[in-house]
Amino acid sequence: MKNHVLRPLFVFLIVVGLILLSRVFLVPKDFGTNELGYRFGWHRAGNEQEWRDFKVKYAGSDYCMGCHDDKYSSIKSSPHQNIQCENCHGPAGDHPSDPPKLVIDTSRAQCLRCHFPLPYSSSDRSKIKGVDPETHNPGIDCSQCHNPHSPTAEARK
Repeated sequence: MKNHVLRPLFVFLIVVGLILLSRVFLVPKDFGTNELGYRFGWHRAGNEQEWRDFKVKYAGSDYCMGCHDDKYSSIKSSPHQNIQCENCHGPAGDHPSDPPKLVIDTSRAQCLRCHFPLPYSSSDRSKIKGVDPETHNPGIDCSQCHNPHSPTAEARK
């Protein structure tokens, strides 16, 4: 074979060899192993306890419903029915017991995460009513006029 074919072939084989060699040193020994032998995947038996000890932050809307049934039922009959409580109120895993209240972000930015108008007609986000933050009551929080648990109700006075 000619040199112009052999040189790239040798470079390719060396690169593949270096990748395989580096895998021996960089990948943990228990990566992808289980009782059936080696399997491709992201499971690593050595860090199972680490994941058991990991504190879960989000509890889900069912957790909130236990104490806040009135708020839960009002939001489930509103356009916000598909939004998890923790999307706006923060993770329930950090819910303090004394005082029993989460810190709620009432800033405009919180509402604008979903209600900022997007020009993409192919996106489902285009179906969400958007507001122009520059012209729609600039400088005040949305919750001063609107109840997020009943957003289609008449604006607060």
